Amino acid sequence: MTAMFVNLPVTDLDRAKAFYTALGFTINPQFTDHNAACVIVEEDHSYFMILVREYFQTFTDLPIGDPKSNPSVSTAIFLDSREAVDATVTDGLAAGGSEDRPASDYGFMYQRQLADPDGNILEFGWMDPVAAAQGPEAFADQQA
Repeated sequence: MTAMFVNLPVTDLDRAKAFYTALGFTINPQFTDHNAACVIVEEDHSYFMILVREYFQTFTDLPIGDPKSNPSVSTAIFLDSREAVDATVTDGLAAGGSEDRPASDYGFMYQRQLADPDGNILEFGWMDPVAAAQGPEAFADQQA
């Protein structure tokens, strides 16, 4: 079975756990301690490991950048509806996140960018099922 873990450095583990649970994700206590927490995005498939910066540093000899000023990754999570995207971003803003860019609406796809309190970028999106299955041109043909 394939699973994806995205490792994110954070400055305050409790604050980060509160932020990610406010988005509707859950914490797996079996893989959580004072250094890191396992955030379940989708059971058995997708996870964030939020790691305090000092612990994250033990996995690399390179310096860790500050995602607030020099982002190096944006993680996209697609939801079932535009309304779910808006609700999730609203919850994230209330939990200390920030939205520095306006929403992008391409008709067949809708995205909003949310930064966690440490500046790690999450993009929440929705794509029309026809476009997701057959490409944007199929969506355009459906609209004509």
